[in-house]
Amino acid sequence: MGTLDWIILSGTLLFIVVYGVWKTKGSKNVQDYVRGGNDAKWWTIGLSVMATQASAITFLSTPGQAFHDGMGFVQFYFGLPLAMVVICLVFVPIYHRLKVYTAYEFLENRFDLKTRSLAAVLFLIQRGLAAGITIYAPSIILSAVLGWDLRTLNIIIGALVIIYTVSGGTKAVSVTQKQQMFIIMGGMFITFFFILGYLPADITFSKAMKIAGASDKLEILNFDFDAKSRYTFWSGITGGFFLALSYFGTDQSQVQRYLSGKSIRESQLGLVFNGIFKIPMQFFILLVGVMVFVFYQYNPSPLNFNPAATKTVMDSPYAEDYKLLQEGHIELETQKKIAQNKFSVALELKEYAAIEDAKIQVMNLNKKDSTNRAAAKALIKQADEDTETNDKDYVFIHFILNNLPKGLIGLLLAVILSAAMSSTASELNALGTISALDLYKRNKKGPTSERHNVNASKVFTLIWGLLAILIACTASLFDNLIQLVNIIGSIFYGNVLGIFLLAFFFKFVKGNAVFFSALLTQALICVIYYFLIHIHPSGEEKLGYLWLNFIGAALVILISLVFEGFDRLLKNPDIKST
Repeated sequence: MGTLDWIILSGTLLFIVVYGVWKTKGSKNVQDYVRGGNDAKWWTIGLSVMATQASAITFLSTPGQAFHDGMGFVQFYFGLPLAMVVICLVFVPIYHRLKVYTAYEFLENRFDLKTRSLAAVLFLIQRGLAAGITIYAPSIILSAVLGWDLRTLNIIIGALVIIYTVSGGTKAVSVTQKQQMFIIMGGMFITFFFILGYLPADITFSKAMKIAGASDKLEILNFDFDAKSRYTFWSGITGGFFLALSYFGTDQSQVQRYLSGKSIRESQLGLVFNGIFKIPMQFFILLVGVMVFVFYQYNPSPLNFNPAATKTVMDSPYAEDYKLLQEGHIELETQKKIAQNKFSVALELKEYAAIEDAKIQVMNLNKKDSTNRAAAKALIKQADEDTETNDKDYVFIHFILNNLPKGLIGLLLAVILSAAMSSTASELNALGTISALDLYKRNKKGPTSERHNVNASKVFTLIWGLLAILIACTASLFDNLIQLVNIIGSIFYGNVLGIFLLAFFFKFVKGNAVFFSALLTQALICVIYYFLIHIHPSGEEKLGYLWLNFIGAALVILISLVFEGFDRLLKNPDIKST
């Protein structure tokens, strides 16, 4: 990194913090601090909702996901637009009509205090863990690639977020997220066009897409009914739908974004904006990853993109074996470049037989490359079992640091850190609000003043910020980071969504049935995840984690109906089945 990169990086981050504090100073009551004074316009809500979901993990992991596995991950978001429609028609009007500060406040009105508290605690557990991960994700990768101290990075990111989030509350989060989204998407578009410019002169965008397609990177739709497949059309519109419905409808980090809307219409328009543009945004980010793949078809790439993993194996007794794999990797890259040129010429001549022959050759070479990389990962694991061998999260940052010009590197690093800050700010804002209003204020005896409640929210936000930093400092990298966040959410979200669906649509179900069924459901979901996804004896997942969202929601509803039926039967033995 050069001086210009440091100026752009530090200037961007400092601007976000100062702007957030300046624009939102003086929140004196809960209405201002938690709901942002209810003056947010739809575009602010829409951008804030998108920025909350689009953490640094999105911009680090998603391109690497596409580099290795292609565009299929976009199916994860297929259920989102439908979820936005349901939330606009059902959730938003109810929240606004009741003038609630949190989503779980509604549950006490509908059921009882213990159900509200349980849902709040489930939220605090999963979102508290996620807050640590959203700080840790960019820190672990930047520290490995740039040589920066990991704990120092965790503390810097966490401290910057704490400053303006504690100071300004919801409004500070919303106004800064607008700036962050412009920085993020601007940086990604600039990078995309730089990648295209770095391709050989005869490789147009259209030809680059055909090259990616020849390596199966453009397979977007998978209609396979296999439940083991993580990303299919069916898991997207079912599991993805329930995940989006629970995340945007019941997760306070998102609910708080649109509760700040000036009116129901503004909140609804903001969510519709997100529903329309979220899939194209994710598609574009994946496309950037695919173009990085095409770039490395013509340019040298490391055998493993994680420099820490490479150093580990090179300092071990397996160094010579790894060097042999590296030599094979270099030879394969030469062969791939020749094969891609052959494929390009065939496309120019429009000779079908030559195109198919070159395509088969490219696919075979990429399979060999995948086998070689898998062998490298096995050697790294033999050298040190604790070293992370999965390098998906390092692909994009490797490309940025080794190929982009000075200045743009600083901008892209600012993109990554801005995304980490925007997502973490929403999480800390929500965690502080839930802790202060759903647990502390609701269970504290005696009345409390507005100033006391605002100060309590600030204190809890600060506490959760410090806890998030602590979690980040003690976390360890897990497979692909964007998947980890979604897995954590899937374990808890389905259950919480089921509670809300019972509240909305099953008016005869009472609090006791919901409370005990939610406890049982959460235990069952943890068991299902542990045995069918995490450590199945065969070594492979027997169930895609997205299905946990549907299963959790269905279980809590069914078990509640059973409990409520038994309760009514015990209270009135004369009831006869029909």
